[in-house]
Amino acid sequence: MKNNLSKTNVIMLASLMGLGMMFSCNTKTMKKVEPAINSANMDTTVNPGDDFFRYANGNWMKNNPIPAEYSIFGSFEALKEENNKQLRGIMEDALADKNAKVGSLTQKIADFYATGMDSAAIEKTGIKAIQTELDKIDGIKTTADLIKLVGYLHTSGINSLFNFGSGQDDKNSEKVIAQLYQGGLGLPDRDYYTSNDKRSQEIRKEYVNHVGNTFALAGATKDQAEKNATVVMAIETQLAQASSTRLELRDPIKNYNKTDLAGLKKVAAQFDWDAYFATVGLKATNEINIGQPKFFAEMAKMTTTVPIDNWKLYLKWHVLHGASPYLSSAFVKEQFGFYSMMLSGIKEMKPRWKRVLNTTSYSLGEAVGQIYVEKYFPATSKKRMLELVNNLKDALKSRIEKLTWMGEATKKEAMAKLATMNIKVGYPDKWIDYSTLNITKDSYYQNIMASSRFDFARDLNKIGKPVDRLDWGMTPQTVNAYYSPNMNEIVFPAAILQPPFFFPDGDDAVNYGAIGVVIGHEMTHGFDDQGRLYDKVGNLRNWWTKDDSTNFAKQTQVLVQEFNAFKMLDSLHVNGELTLGENIADIGGLTVAYVALQKASEGKDANTKIDGFTADQRFFLAYAQVWRGNTRDKELMRRLKEDVHSPKEARVNGQVYNIPAFYKAFNIKTTDKRYKPDSERPVIW
Repeated sequence: MKNNLSKTNVIMLASLMGLGMMFSCNTKTMKKVEPAINSANMDTTVNPGDDFFRYANGNWMKNNPIPAEYSIFGSFEALKEENNKQLRGIMEDALADKNAKVGSLTQKIADFYATGMDSAAIEKTGIKAIQTELDKIDGIKTTADLIKLVGYLHTSGINSLFNFGSGQDDKNSEKVIAQLYQGGLGLPDRDYYTSNDKRSQEIRKEYVNHVGNTFALAGATKDQAEKNATVVMAIETQLAQASSTRLELRDPIKNYNKTDLAGLKKVAAQFDWDAYFATVGLKATNEINIGQPKFFAEMAKMTTTVPIDNWKLYLKWHVLHGASPYLSSAFVKEQFGFYSMMLSGIKEMKPRWKRVLNTTSYSLGEAVGQIYVEKYFPATSKKRMLELVNNLKDALKSRIEKLTWMGEATKKEAMAKLATMNIKVGYPDKWIDYSTLNITKDSYYQNIMASSRFDFARDLNKIGKPVDRLDWGMTPQTVNAYYSPNMNEIVFPAAILQPPFFFPDGDDAVNYGAIGVVIGHEMTHGFDDQGRLYDKVGNLRNWWTKDDSTNFAKQTQVLVQEFNAFKMLDSLHVNGELTLGENIADIGGLTVAYVALQKASEGKDANTKIDGFTADQRFFLAYAQVWRGNTRDKELMRRLKEDVHSPKEARVNGQVYNIPAFYKAFNIKTTDKRYKPDSERPVIW
């Protein structure tokens, strides 16, 4: 139900894929289950020069088929499964605490989780849970009513029409301003509405059926439900046609259109912005970024040309759409059937405890995070992680100094940016204050709404104020990492600092090949095709000479062409332009982490083997096993259209053959299938 702004100011690491071996993160019970590099997980019948992904991971993939509740299963999912057990323990401990004070974090966690697990009460309540919202929509009579209702829904985390929130000013990173971004669609990408390929046509047909089925569950007759779905699809298609593509959304310059309220009214004249901002509670703002002016111009016109009764159906659909996972089982199953089965090929729904646990953890993020860190994140892990990060910083600095395609003026700016790059590891130094969030034993849906309103109000309160650089964009229990160009910082939540990413007692080769590459990946995001457009303080500013920009484009174009040629599912290809930022970060992460490993290994015998592999071999094997996993065909098709990350196979086979040291480590020959001559290997960072 969160009304999250889809903005490019946070660049995430992962397309969430694959783990096999595990440590328990509780320092009292830490126990090694299997070697960091286990040859039993490899398929050594495959030539590493032909397919390193399967050479490194083949047997693991054979022995770990995708569970019915997943569309993809690999290192990330396996680690999340272990994480779920830890989080479930936190929830159950909260439930068992009979002395928890009202208003305490324990009480809020316990009551949120308990109401979600009370399926009998949820079934009994049924559609009544959202009756207040539906009644408000029925009361709309004019365009003015429509605009106020959209504002009300936004404060409750119900996405409709467009997205609104706060964000750093791209050209004044010390200040938070209002941000308006396109939105209002029920399908995950505008291209599903506009493309005429067979898969998109199939998805559109099934989506209309799904919308109609949901209206029928809400009480509409079959004929009326079908008509309602047609109306919704027509409105969303019109919004989609005015929306920017994912590739266009990757350009921060085109998506920076700061103005004032008068300027906004010129762009989207038919929309009463005074009424909208009054409804959401924004008292005054002189600075507003309109992410996609074309979209807002069309959206504003539509509020006066689309009949009010049609808008009522559209808004009802988005209330139903947002609420369905938290309503009675019929709604849950209907939504699962389309979004999980149809789009991603998932066979079975996750058990209720996992679904409720994830919603609780998301809605009470740092409340749960405080307990998670206390129980499962040792101080020693943070200490070693900071050492690794500093070593990677030194390695990237040395790489920049030695670049032959970059001039001295740009190098000076790049090194200044790297030097000021902030590092956050484990958990925030300042936790979110949840004292004003009221969680009760009364209603799961109302608890979700209360959390959404709390988050919206907290976000709104940032507008017009200086940036709080202690804020985190992820919770400690999140298995992921990110770089923020506006903050110029890299962030590593506690949950990712576990095998196969981070081995507290592991050898350097494995840690540099796994979490070291992750660190290097995030650092390199500061210098990818988007990140390079921001300076050391996070401002959108061109600090490159013209020649260096040209040279950068030449180097990255090699990577674009390489990934455009990467074939998946016989006839589909990776989109090298859409995935360019992540691909730059991957090759940068590998390169920089390897340099750091060499420095850390000075004075050691490079041929010494652990578990049968040299340090260099362990480095590349550790990287490959981070991305091991299996993916359902429907999920792969979806990701190729929507995801800015390349598929896991491409993240391995599309990258290691660009690294000179890999060839020596595995004795790759010129006759091997994936051998690439030096001239075809891009050198970026």
